[in-house]
Amino acid sequence: MEEKKLDINSIIGFMLIFAILIFWFYTNQPSPEEAAAQKKEQVTSQEESENPAPAPKLSEEEAIDLNDSTAVAAYNKSVGDFSFTRASSDLTTLENEVLFLRINNKGGQIVEARMKEYVTFDSIPVYLIHEGNAAFDLQFTTTDNRVLHTKNLYFEPSFSNSGENQILSMKAKVAPDKFLEYRYEMKSGEYLLDFKVRTEGLSGTMNADQPIQLNWQLRGIRQSKSVEYENRYSRLTYNYEDGKISKLSEGSDDEETEENVKWLSYRQHFFSSILASEQPFDKAQLSSKNLVEDDEVAKFTKEYAATIPLALDSGELDYDMYWYFGPTDIKELDRYKELGLTDSIPFGWGIFGWLNRYIFTSFYTFLSSFLPYGIAIIVMTILVRLIMSPVTYKSYLSQAKMKVLKPEITELGEKFKDNAMKKQQETMKLYNKAGVSPMSGCVPALLQLPIFYALFMFFPTSFALRQKPFLWADDLSSYDTIAHLPFNIPFYGDHVSLFPILASIAIFFYMMMTTGQSMQTQPGMPNMKFIMYLSPLMMLFFFNNYASGLSLYYFISNLITIFIMLAIKKFILDEEKIHAQIQENKLKPKKENKFQRKMRELMEQAEAQKNTGKR
Repeated sequence: MEEKKLDINSIIGFMLIFAILIFWFYTNQPSPEEAAAQKKEQVTSQEESENPAPAPKLSEEEAIDLNDSTAVAAYNKSVGDFSFTRASSDLTTLENEVLFLRINNKGGQIVEARMKEYVTFDSIPVYLIHEGNAAFDLQFTTTDNRVLHTKNLYFEPSFSNSGENQILSMKAKVAPDKFLEYRYEMKSGEYLLDFKVRTEGLSGTMNADQPIQLNWQLRGIRQSKSVEYENRYSRLTYNYEDGKISKLSEGSDDEETEENVKWLSYRQHFFSSILASEQPFDKAQLSSKNLVEDDEVAKFTKEYAATIPLALDSGELDYDMYWYFGPTDIKELDRYKELGLTDSIPFGWGIFGWLNRYIFTSFYTFLSSFLPYGIAIIVMTILVRLIMSPVTYKSYLSQAKMKVLKPEITELGEKFKDNAMKKQQETMKLYNKAGVSPMSGCVPALLQLPIFYALFMFFPTSFALRQKPFLWADDLSSYDTIAHLPFNIPFYGDHVSLFPILASIAIFFYMMMTTGQSMQTQPGMPNMKFIMYLSPLMMLFFFNNYASGLSLYYFISNLITIFIMLAIKKFILDEEKIHAQIQENKLKPKKENKFQRKMRELMEQAEAQKNTGKR
């Protein structure tokens, strides 16, 4: 019983670390797209290079009426492809203080999305869309069963303003009063764009029995030093109409078909591309493919894809949507609470996510507003450990009581070494008389789990830590490096991080304090001793590629816990008084509760059956 108690009380938090890390550790460098020469300008989109040569430019008078099947047939025969009115294939620019976009007139789609305020780990501007890594296309079926793709259509741009908002209207025209429109509205200083898709005068052209298919693909561009680490937090997340959040797998290829989807997020760790809709999508086919195979050469993290049917209203298309191209930052996403985009941040589930989102994120934001970011982590850690010190006291008190009882438990073990059932019965009686519960040390440890897991999720996903230096670490959201290795060690990497080393040393001394003495005398302790050495070693390996802010937290947290336990031992707890109290408790009549009585009766029945079987 005591061994079990010590096992749980001493290592429950640490074993959880390893379980979570193993879970998190459960592709393909795509070749560069070749630019397709089209007249005298360069087009970088992969879809551009794959498309056949465009139809010759037509004047408005020559524009084809899709309702005229004879004209359509004659045109298709002459050019071999069906097209709306041909317009210029130039790129149109749309930008504000924080976001720069390029929209290709062919396809009307965004072919470049750049963050103005951020750079990657190697000082390159942060692109969410660049050099053909993304494609947006609507697939139509006409009344005569022909299939059209908007990526092949030419859109005419026109600018206007609504107050301080910039409006870009992209129209693919069949005739002046018949067109498909993409309408982008950009607000000052925001990463969110209003995006309207509508048709006018095409009700007799589109086959109402065949819904329009929205296709959106994107390959996440590498932004961090460790693409493997970045890839763990790159994930396709989506929100149902009822507010429920779901996700595709972050570690392997995955696909799902979902209904009533309000928004979907292609998250690239600290940056996200999000498509949201005022009218929830009835159905969405979603997929995610892992692209990381080699950390050294990988340029992309994941390949995301979504196919979404869009319903027609009276034969026309009319959808109010939103694009978000920006940081996965609670400060930015909270600006759009009505859309619920903040839920795309991986705070964690249940009470863990609540603590992370509303306590630790808010508290750290407050501290870092007037303290250096590394100092803010240390201050937050100190305050958390002080708040949890009563729990630490309860845990250490339980250990002290069990230590006092250890000689008597050892004596019982020797006395009933050939009768495990009797040994267990007598041990339970001893605990009951002494007023000691073997589970009392487990409860304090369990109470700390929500804090532990919430902080475990906080540090790797906190945008506030991105590229913030502290001491020798140049980025608290990534690993620190004190030495580069000329080779790669599996699960460890090709570098040495100092913060994980310090955290592992602190954990080792903590485990020595909590389990070291009992290991020498109790049976079964060689396994515990092995765990005592293995746990810091595992942390050293797993955390070498994790956020240095997380390792800094564990180092300071365990250091403070060690000092608190030393203070409790020297100035608060007196083992002689504890021993005297236990002996006094033994003399008092102890009433069994229902659970204890039931357990005693079950043990006695088992003992009686065992004795009967021997006869």
